[in-house]
Amino acid sequence: MVHIVMRGFQLFPVTMKNKGKHLVQAIERRKYHRITVTWPIAIVSDEGIIEGETINITAEGVLISCEEPLQLNEVLQISIKPPNHKGIEVKGKVIWSDHYAIDEQDTAFGMGICFVKISEVDRHFLKDLVSVHSRQ
Repeated sequence: MVHIVMRGFQLFPVTMKNKGKHLVQAIERRKYHRITVTWPIAIVSDEGIIEGETINITAEGVLISCEEPLQLNEVLQISIKPPNHKGIEVKGKVIWSDHYAIDEQDTAFGMGICFVKISEVDRHFLKDLVSVHSRQ
């Protein structure tokens, strides 16, 4: 059986017994609820400060967009700036990037970052925020 993996989903072939046709069913693999937010970020890298923004966030990680590609498995200092709240300082590891799948005309890169260091206060803030918005 072939398994196809897309961001956050694993697709499984499914056979319908009555018609013998093959369908593909998506199963959510994500462990944590996430919310869509567009907050400014600043990433400290060897090349200097990289500006970007969040696309979605959980208490465990963030999907970001910026115009500079980040290396897979790189651990970076990231400042996340939610509105009406103090900045959130995290260390995050780049766990995936669409840098390798875009065309030459597209300059924004999407990258998944897993938090490897975040204060308990900031993690609690994100958990509460995600919980409230997931119920809406």
